[in-house]
Amino acid sequence: MTRHNIGFLFLDYLAGRHGLTLKGSKWQADIAKGALWGRPVVLCKPMTYMNLSGNAVGQVVRFYDLEPGRVVVIHDDLDLSFGRLKLVANRGAGGHNGIKSIIDHLGTKDFPRIRVGVGRPSEATTASDYVLSRFSGDEQRELPALYTRIEEAVERILTDGVPAAMNAINTEPR
Repeated sequence: MTRHNIGFLFLDYLAGRHGLTLKGSKWQADIAKGALWGRPVVLCKPMTYMNLSGNAVGQVVRFYDLEPGRVVVIHDDLDLSFGRLKLVANRGAGGHNGIKSIIDHLGTKDFPRIRVGVGRPSEATTASDYVLSRFSGDEQRELPALYTRIEEAVERILTDGVPAAMNAINTEPR
């Protein structure tokens, strides 16, 4: 239940909601295969250190012969207020070491990312301590609605494409 695990928490929610089971694999990742919104999907939760996420993502992408642009990464972002979503593509890592690792292993930065705002720590708390801390009680109560919004964003990406999804998600008030 830490801020840094928002992507994992969302995938657990998504898998459970759609009857998919995440299981260990030979790629240092928990994987679930299935269909969402009429499209085949592979859910992937790297089980490496976060800074090495690209190793697992790269192996899964190569095994399933996926185009990097079809990979949707969901991750925490300190620069967005809690609950704010921002869809980006073809951008650098922005200081996020897990994203840097994925870029390195895919050989491109051209893949969509849903940045999930977790807010900024107070001056007395380091960024690393903050992202590894648990969500507050109020934030925990907001997580189900946040998961629903992230799911809607993923669905838009898969059904409408990245540009249309970007227009909808990035203009959403929060």
